[in-house]
Amino acid sequence: MSATVLDIESLSKPRFDWTPEEAFRVYRAPFNDLLFASQSVHRQHHAANAVQKSQLLSIKTGGCAEDCGYCSQSAFHETGLKASKLMPVADVLDKARKAKAGGATRFCMGAAWRSLKDRDVDAVCEMIEGVKSEGLETCVTLGMLEDGQAERLKAAGLDYYNHNLDTSREYYNSVITTRTYEDRLDTLARVRGAGLHICCGGILGMGESEDDRIGLLVELARLSPHPESVPINHLVAVEGTPLGHAQPLDGFDFVRAIAAARLMMPRSVVRLSAGREGMSRELQALCFLAGANSIFVGEELLTTPNPDLEQDGALMRDLGLEPMAAPSAPAE
Repeated sequence: MSATVLDIESLSKPRFDWTPEEAFRVYRAPFNDLLFASQSVHRQHHAANAVQKSQLLSIKTGGCAEDCGYCSQSAFHETGLKASKLMPVADVLDKARKAKAGGATRFCMGAAWRSLKDRDVDAVCEMIEGVKSEGLETCVTLGMLEDGQAERLKAAGLDYYNHNLDTSREYYNSVITTRTYEDRLDTLARVRGAGLHICCGGILGMGESEDDRIGLLVELARLSPHPESVPINHLVAVEGTPLGHAQPLDGFDFVRAIAAARLMMPRSVVRLSAGREGMSRELQALCFLAGANSIFVGEELLTTPNPDLEQDGALMRDLGLEPMAAPSAPAE
């Protein structure tokens, strides 16, 4: 791999020993070379114009004991968000049916918890079983897990567990102090050990450096196997949080991150996640060209805005994109 030409043949093969220097050469390649390579590799492993649609529901909102600087749901921040109890199972399943009717094939459930408590496992498992019975893929994000909990979620029919690394090791403590990087990796190990698929990515635009963005991608690409789903979020700045006045990341740098994720984790589904509400149609189109092939649909992502179904439908029609068919459940 040279500084100006990316070796598409070698990049098409997954590897798990990326160095920051190698990742920098990918991330900083000439823009046209980078997008040509990422689109070429994308087509080797994925349908060129298929986009997976997922929908995300907050099943327990606010009052979280973590101090994540980006999060409106942290009990440490004054955002005006009121804490709620865990949603009734019937209400969650009603939302899942509506998500399916709107075209979603995966239903993701998030709870504002530091960690999953045993007292809530039965209710969450009932939600998973119900969503699965609707013919949807299931995903949850519930914070840290203890031994045995991932196995219970797997037995209920869970397909994916979301647990993001958020940023690089070096920048992490500038954003979060109540949970360590190793805590996150430990939870990912429990998830993988239970035979679940992993949804793991990060958030860009939190004031991090370019080296930090590259560092996050290296951490993700060193996980073996790679996360099956890699959400790349752009910070949605929420007033009342420490990052409420963060400046948006340059659009080209965001596209570079999408393309580098595609090249460093060629078989993963790369999700263009939070922050699309603030992106132009053209910027989103560049992200799809760079290799993003999943989005969240619905007007809200937990507590932040998202484009509505009509907007997304028009964008996909104009770009000639088609919804990805619901894949079969991950193998046992």
